[in-house]
This record gives sequence, C-alpha cells and structure tokens, in this order.
Amino acid sequence: MNNSFFERRYIIAAIFITFMVILLGRLFYIQLVDDRYLYFANNNVIRKKVLFPARGPILDRKGKILVQNEPVYDLMVIPKQVQPFDTLEFCKLIGIDMEGFHKRFEKARGHSVYLASIFEKQMSVSLYRSLQEKLSDFPGFYGQLRSVRSYPDSAAAQFLGYTGEVRDKDIEKSGGYYRLGDYIGITGVEKAYEDVLRGQRGVENQMVDSRNVPKGRYANGAYDTAAVAGERLISSLDLKIQKLGEKLMRNKVGSIVAIEPSTGEILAFVSSPTYDPNQMVGRERGNNMARMYQDPYNPLLIRPIQAYYPPGSSFKPLDGLIALQEGIINPQTTFFCPHYYMAGNHRVGCEHFDGPTNLSKGIAMSCNTYFCNVFDRLINRNGPKRTRQTFIDWKAKVNKFGFGVKLDVDLPNEKKGNVPAPERYDKIFGENRWRSSSIISLAIGQGELLATPLQLANIECTIANRGFYYRPHLIKAIGDKQITKKEYTERNFVGVDEQYFEPVIDGMQQVVEHGTAVGARIPGIVMCGKTGTVQNPHGKNHSIFVAFAPRDTPKIAIAVVVENAGFGSSWAAPIASYMVEEYLRDTITKPKAQVEYIMNANLLPPPKGSKVKEAKQTKADSLKKAKADSAEKPQPVLKSVKRKAKKQPSAVYYANQPAVRRDDEQ
Repeated sequence: MNNSFFERRYIIAAIFITFMVILLGRLFYIQLVDDRYLYFANNNVIRKKVLFPARGPILDRKGKILVQNEPVYDLMVIPKQVQPFDTLEFCKLIGIDMEGFHKRFEKARGHSVYLASIFEKQMSVSLYRSLQEKLSDFPGFYGQLRSVRSYPDSAAAQFLGYTGEVRDKDIEKSGGYYRLGDYIGITGVEKAYEDVLRGQRGVENQMVDSRNVPKGRYANGAYDTAAVAGERLISSLDLKIQKLGEKLMRNKVGSIVAIEPSTGEILAFVSSPTYDPNQMVGRERGNNMARMYQDPYNPLLIRPIQAYYPPGSSFKPLDGLIALQEGIINPQTTFFCPHYYMAGNHRVGCEHFDGPTNLSKGIAMSCNTYFCNVFDRLINRNGPKRTRQTFIDWKAKVNKFGFGVKLDVDLPNEKKGNVPAPERYDKIFGENRWRSSSIISLAIGQGELLATPLQLANIECTIANRGFYYRPHLIKAIGDKQITKKEYTERNFVGVDEQYFEPVIDGMQQVVEHGTAVGARIPGIVMCGKTGTVQNPHGKNHSIFVAFAPRDTPKIAIAVVVENAGFGSSWAAPIASYMVEEYLRDTITKPKAQVEYIMNANLLPPPKGSKVKEAKQTKADSLKKAKADSAEKPQPVLKSVKRKAKKQPSAVYYANQPAVRRDDEQ
C-alpha cells in the first residue's frame, strides 16, 4: 500500500519537473534566442508608417515637365488613442469648424477605432508644420507624408487626366493592392497608364512614446521596405503648340488634334473649353469639380475622342479614294455641276456653278454635285436591287479608314463615331425600299455619318502616308528604357493603292492655294487641306478644317473643329495654319493682330435654354415696369397704361420669338 503511494508521488513529481523544464526552456528560447516575441510585445508602441511612392512624372516630347509631384500631408487619426484635448484650438490649427470635426471623427470611428484613417486630406507643408509643433498635445493624431500632382504649365488637362481616391470597386478589382485612402488615375493618361505610374508602396516601422511622439525606427529598419517610384512617361505632345492651340480655342467650343503621320504620335490634343488641371488637386478639388459638372459647356468632356461631328466636306476625299480603287471613276472622270444635284425628286444644293468637274477640281471647289454622282455610282454599281449589299461593302471600306470604329488610342472611354448600318435605313424606309438617293447626304459627309476629331486627323495621316496610318497614341516611351509599344509601330493599310492618292492630294493642295481655304496658305510651305461647313440642327454650322503639311514628307496632320462658328474657312482653317506653321517653323508669320483676333474672339454659343429664360425674363421685366409706371399716374391714365402693358409688350415679344411662344403654349 505504502509502496504504491510512493511510486505515484515520484511519477507526479516527474511530470511537474518535466513541465518546468519545458517552460524554462521555452522562456530561454523566447528571451535569448528568438526575438520575434519581443517585437510582438512592442506592437503597442510601434506604428507602421506607409511610404507612398512618388507617382511617375509625365514629360512632353522635348523633355518639358507636364506633370510632377508636390509633397502634402494627410492628417491621420486612431480613434482609440484619442484623449480629451482642446478641440477648438485643434480646429483653428487645421482650418475647420466644430461641425466638420465631429463629422470627420465619426467617419473615422465608423471605419475602425483601432486602425488609422484619414482625418484631413492634403494639408500643405506649411500648414502641417504649424500643426506639427503642437501635435503632441493631440494624442491619436499624426501626419502621413503624401504627394499630389502638380501641373507647372496648367496645360493639356483632358489629355493628362486626374487622380483621386480609390473607391470600393477599385480596391476589389485590384485584388487587395489598393487600400482605403490610396490614389488612382481616374481619367486620361493617369488612368490609361496607372500600372506603370503608381509605383510600389513601402513600410517604415516607427517607435513612438506614450504621447505618440516618434522615437526612431524600429529594429534599425530591419523590417522596413522601401517605396519604389513610378515609371516616367514621355508623351508625344509638343507643349508649345499645345499651349498655342488652347489659346486659339479660348472662349470657343471644339477641338484640335495634330498627329505626326510618320509615327502616329499625337502632337496636340486640345479640348475646349478646358480647365486648369491644378484645380483637381488639393482641398478645394470637390468644389471645383462640382462647378465644372454644372458648367453648360462641359469642360470635363474629352472632345477629341468623345465628341461626335458630321465630317462634312472633309469626308469627300475619302469617297473619291474608294471610288478610284473600285474603278468607278478615274482622275479624269467628269460630271457637270449646274449648281445642284437631283437625288430622286429632291435637290441637293451646291455652293457654286462649277460646270464640268473632275476629281481634283471637285475637291478644290468642294463640289457637292460631283461627289453625289460618285456616291450614286458606288452604291448602284451592281444595280438598284442590290443597293443594300453594295452599301454594306461601302461601309466596310469606310471602316478601314478608321471611321465608325475605335482607333484604340491610349486613353480610356474613346468613342467610335458612326457609319450607319443598313438596318437603320430598313427601319426608316422599309427593307429593300431605299436607294442611293435616299441616303445621298452621306456623299457629302452629312446625315448619320459621325466622327470624332481624332478620326478626322487620322484620315489626314492616311492620305499623307498614301494609304496607311499608324495607330494614334499619346505616350511615345515608358521609363528610363524608353519602351515603345509594338502596336504603335505597325502600319494599318486602308485598302487603297498608293497611285490613287495623288489626284486627291492635288485637289487638297488647290484648296489651300486658290480654293476655299486660300486664307490659310503659308508662304513657303505646301499645305494640303479641306474645309468643311457642317450642318448643325441645334444652331449655327460648325467650322471644320483638316490638313497635312508639307505635301512631300509630311510632318504634321491636323483636324480643327470650332462649334457654331460657321464656314470652315473663317475659323478652323486659320487656326490650323497657325498651328502648322508654329510646329514646322517655330514661329507664325501672319500679322500678330490677325492671330490675336482669333485668340480673343468669343464664339461660345448661348447655353441651352438661355434664350428662352432671357426672353421670359425680358417679358416679366416689361410687365413689371409697366405696372410700376402706371402706379405713378392718375386713375384715368392707369387703365390705358394697363392695357398697353398687357397687350403691346407681349404682342411684340411673340412676334419676334415664335419658338418661345410655342414653349409658353405647352
């Protein structure tokens, strides 16, 4: 019995001794061998500071900086660490009110009471320095160094785009790369090249004391990772002509696109009205953006790739090229122009009585009659019963020139324009019940035909290159290695033989030398172009001009669109000539007063609905004035004046403003 008790006692003692040895051994290992647990224990005094990389700069083709970085600070907060403090003084230091403080703090608490979140964004360095001196009085708050975009020349806003904070869907799409508070490209090149511009985040572990004051790097930086800056982008843009284009388009609605035909590099990318890209940075960004959204002229629209216009007469050379390739006409084919063209039972007018007209003359004089005849032959070459199939073939050939399809420029949200499908006409006229005369407006670039300014400029590249184009692009090289994407070096042929371009180019040269764009002629430079006065159902016609120069070894192709400006020769053509000469010669030889006249002209159309509102206000003011006048006269005169106030002003008003009258009657 006793022996059994003593045996159990030794077994129990052995078990306790074994546990003690294990515990002591583990303690020795933790304290002297493995220091991870020491680091874990110190987590409550270690702050992980994210190192945000510098976003890659963007330069113009000559190395001038378009976009660079500027340091700012985000004020961070960890709600659990916040202790009572003088909130009035705090609000005064960072420039907010008490309502703003509580709103921000509750948002941070909603995010997490233990994790840091942004309390105030993008504080300037000077503002943060004034706060930093007293930051130890506000436990739970600390500064996070960031960088935001800065635009030294305030140019090319729609091309460059802007950055903003990531949204939940951005975080989800990135597979966790982005975190709350990160910045991402929202539009333009900033979005298109986000992967190379953003760089790679780093982490720095800092020791802090009980007052949240940094006390140096943890473990001498052994657990830190360095941030990797984003890649530099060299754009194809020429800043000098870009800024000139923006000045020429000031107080106008429209676009300028200039391309180097031999590479497809976009030299100018003007969208007007524009805005200062610096307005999309800083604490006023939200207010600035709200104003732009309310602007009736929509400066946020990227017109070179998103605005649609009928190409008008600028489309005529393309139809001529297709007809030459198909053998429908030759350069000497002549049609008689009696000042109009009869399409079935309706007449298409022509600006001139051109008489016998061949291809080159038809282009030079912009003869509607000539190109209506060409289009009629194209669509009816297999007989009127096969109009639908012939039209499908014609549409495919037009698409090869880059009309009605995306050119896949390196910007997001490019639109493809429109070359109508036969189904549209089946719906309008009935299946197989339409002929070339039904759609004759396509012959002169009107009707349902729509193009972006980029597509118009690309057509000029195709003609300049005698049958092919390079895909238009805005970034010519990426990073220090100057990487160029392969797809930008490949030729895209349009299916027209080189020999057929010369008579078309002859006509385009005549347009500038003694035709509709003679005012755009540049002494010593042979420029080939085409004017367009595009019908606009919503107001005055649009002014369009397309061109390339010089004729041999072309260096620049250009398209200019000025909305509601009238004739192509009046506004678009001179703007294009200034841009071309500035690029080729680095100067403009036209009289300075002439250039300044174009720059200072205000061609902004009235905002939609403004005429109606103005007319209604005029009527109301007239009635109000009549009543005020009548109140000052004796009673017998009062009745007479009241009759005039009710009848005469409204009768005159309605006679001059019938459109508003219809609106009132609704």
